[in-house]
This record gives sequence, structure tokens and C-alpha cells, in this order.
Amino acid sequence: MKREFNVIIERDVDGYFVASVPSLTGCHTQAKSLDELMERIREAIELCLELEEEQDSLDFVGVQRVVVEV
Repeated sequence: MKREFNVIIERDVDGYFVASVPSLTGCHTQAKSLDELMERIREAIELCLELEEEQDSLDFVGVQRVVVEV
């Protein structure tokens, strides 16, 4: 069975790409290249799915950008 997941990708100050899957608690990884990041996030998703059976899952609603004055 195939499942699709939304992945949020950001770049940190050191140039690493960081990927998170909002619908899977604690599912995130980082890598220096996007290709490596995609491999790693697939592995992370597979591991999180193994643990998901023990946890309540969340449904992805969306991503919202919030502006805060600092």
C-alpha cells in the first residue's frame, strides 16, 4: 500500500536542508543536499510509520506563515 505525506523543507543558517512531516510526530531529518534529504526523509517516514501503530496520528491541515515583530 502506498501513502503520500506532505513534507516541509527548510534550509538552516549552516546551509543544511531540514525536512519535517507534520502528520507524523517527531518525523524529521536533515542533510547537506536535497537528494540526500529525500532519501533520509523516506527512511524517517518508514520508521515513524512503524511507531505510528502505537500512537494517535494527526491529520495534516496546512501550513501558515506567521509574522511576528521582534
